[in-house]
Amino acid sequence: MPHMPASSALSRFRVIDLTQVRAGPTACRQLADWGADVIQVQMPEHMRGDDTLGGQEGSDYQYTHRNKRSVTLNLKQPEGIALLKRLIAGADVVVENFRPDVKFRLGIDYDTLVGDNPGLVYASISGFGQTGPYASRPGFDQIAQGMGGLMSVTGLPGDGPVRVGIPIADLCAGIFAAQGILVALLERGASGKGQWLHTSLLESMVYMMDFQTSRWLIDGEVPSQAGNYHPTSIPTGVYKARDGYLNIAVFGSKIWERFCEILGAPEWIGDPRYHDKAGRSVNRDSLNAEINRRLADQDCAYWIEQFNAGGVACGLINDVRAVFEEPQVQHLGMVKEVESRHLGHQRLVGQPVQLERTPSTIARAAPRRGEHTEEVLAELGLDAAEIQRLRAASVF
Repeated sequence: MPHMPASSALSRFRVIDLTQVRAGPTACRQLADWGADVIQVQMPEHMRGDDTLGGQEGSDYQYTHRNKRSVTLNLKQPEGIALLKRLIAGADVVVENFRPDVKFRLGIDYDTLVGDNPGLVYASISGFGQTGPYASRPGFDQIAQGMGGLMSVTGLPGDGPVRVGIPIADLCAGIFAAQGILVALLERGASGKGQWLHTSLLESMVYMMDFQTSRWLIDGEVPSQAGNYHPTSIPTGVYKARDGYLNIAVFGSKIWERFCEILGAPEWIGDPRYHDKAGRSVNRDSLNAEINRRLADQDCAYWIEQFNAGGVACGLINDVRAVFEEPQVQHLGMVKEVESRHLGHQRLVGQPVQLERTPSTIARAAPRRGEHTEEVLAELGLDAAEIQRLRAASVF
């Protein structure tokens, strides 16, 4: 069936998705969720590599590729490249995450394509950038986490580097690429011209280090692991109540005073060890031990109610099942439902941004490989006989 936009916000744009694995597909999912006609170009089944996030019927693939259409094209055949160029000539955006040299070898780089489509926005995602000493290296999420500094500040002091439990470099690179695409489309509205934009897993990780980078670049301080405690806001971290763990965040002198009163320790407000930020930093270990001792008198639910009522940020540490049992998560409606023609009813997390007039939804479950090839080729003007000839020639 033709394009089924998940939102009216981007429904006028067509995106050609030449990506695989996670960073690129994430960028394209962002656009698809806001209504763009994302056409995923994949290798024919007999040529495919390990590019499907655990298999096309797996939950990971289903989450990442919803709201897209899928075509297969054999890009090792001239006719396959020619058909791809016809698709791109009528598109607004191309997203690719080949190694930097591949697009030039295939003749589908920006400079080649822009002659037929001056308004084309061309987005490239790589491991380390399009040029430079590491440009040809293979990229992988955990490699970028390590090289970008994230693993050096994650985990308990003395326990060695720790990776983050999600593919954060991939996800951030994909989201930043989608943001760059939207910026380029906005600029095109003024200039009438497209452009090439590119990001990488390494760049996304360096950027995401945020205040940790400024601690080095401005203050000359090399951040280290702080475990579950915030490195500069004290006391902020994971604490243990009678029946389990909870997060508490105390920021600013007024919140500190409220925290002390609720915890039954008003004497800490005037205690020279704790009364200001500098003192709490020097004496963080003794302070944290005292906090845990007092929290042990009551259950998590008691402290969460008391602290939040007093304006002190506090919350449970949920496993994934408990996340979706949270009343606020349910109220926000983050779980969306869709019917897959192949796998039946599905529940997936939707976009975390709510546009009141042009909301995002999940209009289409993830497609099977090549599910829409004939449909899209017909939209290009090919008749049934020509489509059949191309199929027989293994062009798709």
